[in-house]
Formats: sequence, structure tokens, C-alpha cells
Amino acid sequence: MAVRQILVLGNPQLNETAAMVGEEEIEDIKPLMADLHDTLMDFKKRYRAGRGIASPQIGVMKRVIYLYIDKPVVIINPKINWKSREMIEVWDDCMCFPDLLVKVLRHQRLRLIYRDLDWKERSLDLEGDLSELLQHEYDHLDGILAVSRAIDGKSFALRSQRRFLS
Repeated sequence: MAVRQILVLGNPQLNETAAMVGEEEIEDIKPLMADLHDTLMDFKKRYRAGRGIASPQIGVMKRVIYLYIDKPVVIINPKINWKSREMIEVWDDCMCFPDLLVKVLRHQRLRLIYRDLDWKERSLDLEGDLSELLQHEYDHLDGILAVSRAIDGKSFALRSQRRFLS
């Protein structure tokens, strides 16, 4: 139960693929949820941004995503099993490069299958900004950063310039 250091752009660990969590590991990863929560809340307080965090962002190479929108949601071993053809263009931000925004294309809608902390299989149908958020966090599990998904060489901006972006 602690605020963990967030790995920053350039750290090679961010480019690694996270390992699946086994059912036998559930008890071992429960303390990780508190660390992810505390780290996300600390980031949110400092930057007034942050709705989700993937465990590789704090150096834990497991396929775990923690979201906090209205309430906490723990996503273990997620699998996107459907994505819409419709795409949305968004200015993506990331806790690993908090002062940088990257324009990317994301799927408008998706369906996610995952395990919860009780090892029950769950599914979520998401659209719009929640679909974008999940795709961003899911990418972290595969060692992909938003900077790799930039639309083009002009798709970068500093957060301080956000008011000028369309």
C-alpha cells in the first residue's frame, strides 16, 4: 500500500510484454491493487488527470489494469475480443510522459473479456472515451506506448498547449 514510482518514457521495461496472471497468483497480486490505486490517486492529485493505470507502468510485468472512474475496477488478463471499424481521433496522454500529448486513432467501441479479483470471467462493452482509455492501458500490457501510435510527425504537443489543440 504505497505510491509507486511510475516508469517514464525511455525506460526499456515499458516496451516489454507483460505476463499472464495465473489463478494461483490472485492472493499475491491483491497488494498490487492498493499500490496501483495509491499511485493513480497521487498522480491525479498532482496532474488533475488519470483514470487508469496498467501494472507495467510501475514495473510489475503482469497483465493487470486498474481503473478508477466512479469506482475501482480491476481487470486481470484482459482480451479485446471485438473492435468497431469506426475510429476516433484523440489527444492521448500518459502517466509515463505526463507533459506530452499524442494524437492517435482508437476504435470507437470494443468488447473486453477479463478476470476479476475473484477470478470470475467478466466482460465490458465500452465506447468513446472509455474505449480509448482501455485501448491505451491494454497497449501498456503489450509494451506499446501512445508515442508509437502517433498519427504522424505533427501529432505531438505539450500539455501546456492543450488549449490550442483541436
